[in-house]
Amino acid sequence: MTAPVRFPRFFVTSPAPCPYLPGRSERKVFTELKGAHSDALNDALGRIGFRRSQTVAYRPSCLDCQACVSVRVVADDFTASSTQKRNLKRNSDLVATLCRPWSTSEQFELLQRYLGVRHPGGGMATMDEVDYADMVEHTPVTSYVIEYREPSADGVTPGRLVGACLTDKQGDGLSMIYSFYEPEHTTRTGLGNYIILDHIRRAREMELPYVYLGYWVEGSARMQYKVRYRPMERLGRNGWERISAEEHDRLISGAANTRREEAPALEGSCKDGVPGGQDQYRLV
Repeated sequence: MTAPVRFPRFFVTSPAPCPYLPGRSERKVFTELKGAHSDALNDALGRIGFRRSQTVAYRPSCLDCQACVSVRVVADDFTASSTQKRNLKRNSDLVATLCRPWSTSEQFELLQRYLGVRHPGGGMATMDEVDYADMVEHTPVTSYVIEYREPSADGVTPGRLVGACLTDKQGDGLSMIYSFYEPEHTTRTGLGNYIILDHIRRAREMELPYVYLGYWVEGSARMQYKVRYRPMERLGRNGWERISAEEHDRLISGAANTRREEAPALEGSCKDGVPGGQDQYRLV
């Protein structure tokens, strides 16, 4: 006889400075992912806006702010813009490999270069190789690392690693947990956007309807890149709803006018998924 699935216990983190918007605080509700039903629980929680960080599923639960909005790209209906088509053509020679969730020194060195340029002083700045291994390998769900390499001269040995993404396969889509890439490539641009575009292509091939991009934060310049993919759905009080074409035009226009260098470097700022590390989820 199969034992019944227990309803998970949820906990709330202590308030901490918001990593996205200055002068605000954040709080998260979270639960542990463990056991034989971790994939099913992660799928169910992902559909209501939770994200995974190692063995924890969490979502914002701030008392006075609802700026963090879960967003996902509708893969089958996605149409690349002119800029995105040029990106796909420019980076079409990259060799993408699906790898088991196992960390490597090469990945960690790339992550360090990425963080040093894109998120200096952020919540992951003090990570060492053991911390990175924990981030990748401590997963109770179906996960993998997708590596993006330049073609090698001989076509046999692995080429230069220029991008990577820790990805969860959910029942209804791919969830991009954390991506990083060569931040100052001398001849290749748009690597971060290319990784997202490649995930949309993969979702289509796997007949999965969505690519989950995590949280979009209106007012946070560092998060505006997420609205460039259309059509897109966001999670609201009445469930998932598609952003209208008119509103999407406005959001994309606003993102285009926001330069990354204008974004304030807030203490602990990073992508959603790992700001502040795992200590915030410890039960005492």
